[in-house]
Amino acid sequence: MPQVVPNFSNSVKLKYVKLGYQYIVNHILTFLLVPTIIGVTIEILRIGPEDLLNIWNSLHFNVLQILSSSFLIISIATVYFMSKPRSIYLVDYSCYKPPVTCRVPFSTFMEHSRLILKDNPKSVEFQMRILERSGLGEETCLPQSTHYIPPTPTMDAARGEAEEVIFTSIDDLMNKTGLKPKDIDILIVNCSLFSPTPSLSAMVINKYKLRSNIKSYNLSGMGCSAGLISIDLARDLLQVHPNSYALVISTEIITPNYYKGSERAMLLPNCLFRMGGAAILLSNKKRDQYRAKYRLMHVVRTHKGADDKAFKCVFEQEDSQGKVGINLSKDLMVIAGEALKSNITTIGPLVLPASEQLLFLLTLIGRKIFNPKWKPYIPDFKQAFEHFCIHAGGRAVIDELQKNLQLSGEHVEASRMTLHRFGNTSSSSLWYEMSYIEAKGRMKRGDRVWQIAFGSGFKCNSAVWKCNRTIKTPNHGPWQDCIDKYPVHIPEIVKL
Repeated sequence: MPQVVPNFSNSVKLKYVKLGYQYIVNHILTFLLVPTIIGVTIEILRIGPEDLLNIWNSLHFNVLQILSSSFLIISIATVYFMSKPRSIYLVDYSCYKPPVTCRVPFSTFMEHSRLILKDNPKSVEFQMRILERSGLGEETCLPQSTHYIPPTPTMDAARGEAEEVIFTSIDDLMNKTGLKPKDIDILIVNCSLFSPTPSLSAMVINKYKLRSNIKSYNLSGMGCSAGLISIDLARDLLQVHPNSYALVISTEIITPNYYKGSERAMLLPNCLFRMGGAAILLSNKKRDQYRAKYRLMHVVRTHKGADDKAFKCVFEQEDSQGKVGINLSKDLMVIAGEALKSNITTIGPLVLPASEQLLFLLTLIGRKIFNPKWKPYIPDFKQAFEHFCIHAGGRAVIDELQKNLQLSGEHVEASRMTLHRFGNTSSSSLWYEMSYIEAKGRMKRGDRVWQIAFGSGFKCNSAVWKCNRTIKTPNHGPWQDCIDKYPVHIPEIVKL
């Protein structure tokens, strides 16, 4: 029996109908104004120069009225430009690349697990199943203290990791931008679980001998979305402090947070979290608009902490043996989905083209008036962004967002490859993803980037950037020695 070839004509026609609809709605003002301008021009040409001169001479101008009108126009223009928010530029950023001595291949991780949890083989087996399905690769890194058997999470070791990650990132950023310590006006450091005294921000000030009048902030306990919270804080500060530089450090220190117990829900972070950090330089100086990589367009923050389940879905606690760890709830993905929905509702009107907003509005009205069972319209965010940086919190997080936002494999490639190469580096993962896109030579002038992060509390935060200039493929950075082999195929299960 001959194989029946499917008829794709309907789908092709539908595609062109949708493209036509998007073009007409998104350019509706052009379609309305062009005929009007043409009509006015034809009418002026028809009247002729003599008639126009007669009309002009017939007008009687009052000097007082002209002066008053001019003053009013100048006043309105002054108020507009004075109240207009300052543009915030991302001059450059740097991601920490751990040394090969910190590498933890699967075999090493599982050998350590068997030795540390030798009395609890079920927990070892659980970790192996998680690792097989995690999406992580063989080159992720853990700090030196966790390489010992048993691990030695001392305060000195934690400070040592913090100094290594933070100072290396800042040094690289200063080399790339020519920034000097005395140029820094604002310093923000975010690290969720390691909060020593003096703070990490004080540690940076001491190392680089920053100015005594620097405005420094240290954010802790805010989870993997704290990086975008830091960006939001820096944006607000740069709005009120003109001609300033803000240095933002995003990291998570692993050393003191390695869980040594056997509770399954608390063993999960051991399998996913790895070393990482990023230093970001923001500026509101007009002269930086030419050398800056990106301009910050929007930051949208959503907090679901009023709900008890959301508040406790990522929770630091002691297990039955008194060992401290992070408990990840089974409801985590459901709660993350609800937080994302709230965040999308806020950010959608800011970024979506008119065609998508109109479809969403019509569907909403239809559901309210005609049939509540109508499937809700999911806006096509691919119309608003060229690149997506989804927090590399785990394979399940990326899968869920890819499905909900109807993204292609290429749209989530940066997130999957970052998870594979570096693991979950917490708040800094978004910058490894941005670096991946740049290393692939895909970032062009005018491209829009959507960063999405989730964090304990529970929070979903978004930042939107617009590329200032076409970015040449960098010859340095965290992907320097491996970008050519990516993307790689990541199987559903890697048998260990």
